[in-house]
Amino acid sequence: MKKTNGKMLLLIFKLALVMLLLSACTAPGGEAGKDGNDGRITVGIVLTDVGLGDRSFNDAAFEGLAQERNESSIIFDYREPGKGMTAEEAFEHFAQDKVDLIIALSDTVKADMEKVAERYPEQTFLIVDSQSELPNVHSILFKAEDGSYLAGMIAGFATKADKVGFLGGMDIPVMHDFQEGFEQGVQAVNPDASVEAVYAGDFGNSELGAEIASRMINEQGTDVIYVAAGLTGVGALSEIQDLGKYAIGVDTDQFFLAEKAILTSMLKNVDVAMRNAVDTFKSNNNSFPDKVMVYGMAENGVGLTELHNIELTDAQQQQFEDLKAKLASGEVKVTLQK
Repeated sequence: MKKTNGKMLLLIFKLALVMLLLSACTAPGGEAGKDGNDGRITVGIVLTDVGLGDRSFNDAAFEGLAQERNESSIIFDYREPGKGMTAEEAFEHFAQDKVDLIIALSDTVKADMEKVAERYPEQTFLIVDSQSELPNVHSILFKAEDGSYLAGMIAGFATKADKVGFLGGMDIPVMHDFQEGFEQGVQAVNPDASVEAVYAGDFGNSELGAEIASRMINEQGTDVIYVAAGLTGVGALSEIQDLGKYAIGVDTDQFFLAEKAILTSMLKNVDVAMRNAVDTFKSNNNSFPDKVMVYGMAENGVGLTELHNIELTDAQQQQFEDLKAKLASGEVKVTLQK
């Protein structure tokens, strides 16, 4: 039954995107890179191998560029590795088409991007959640640890068993920022609580997410889980709700995926970053003034949605606001093991 539910979820998400794809984006192999763009810049983005429909990272980036396109600001195209081509081939196609700005979404495609960036030193590349020493590659980084710290505080308040979980997608450096920020947020408000971290090794397997969530709850006694795992996380959120426990979503507001379980979602506003990056690129004569652009709480890069299924006491609310203000000012800092 779980397998059927997972497949149906994926199908629903894919179908829901059809109208958006038709109205908001150039189809793959379309306008980007061609002449006659009426002065608009061309943007090509290579998504992660999970692709559209994750209701998280990929969708948020796509939607930010779609908004720019709808305002006649850009012409953009996209590629999903694994859909008939490798990531390197996707970057190569954009480079050959002389697309003005080529975007790599996450460090999972960094190696492929760098191979192409070295071959096309005159092309401008932008990578999200990673950095490169190549001079023609710029970066967008998020202070995901700060948003995750806020999520950790909510989990620390909500847990009754003092057993909290972190369910990550792939075990990669950027995910450790989420984990470590979350752990420190939990400890800040509930030092008696323990945090168990599990990595699925996959961002695109909803059935696996459900299985892991079930084990965390039934075998470890976890009653609140922070799920940062893309489509894998969608399955986890559904399972957490079915088992009557609580969850915290990630990247976008995921409340509608599990309305009885979601306490809040940690927003990683990739859509905002995409729009800001495009605007910066255009206003600086198709270039970036900074090698690295960092988005934290002050830049509306990370934060939390409104709370659901929990009501903080006055004391908890005050503690949350105090620590949030100190985090924003730098008085409280998340320590990252790098």
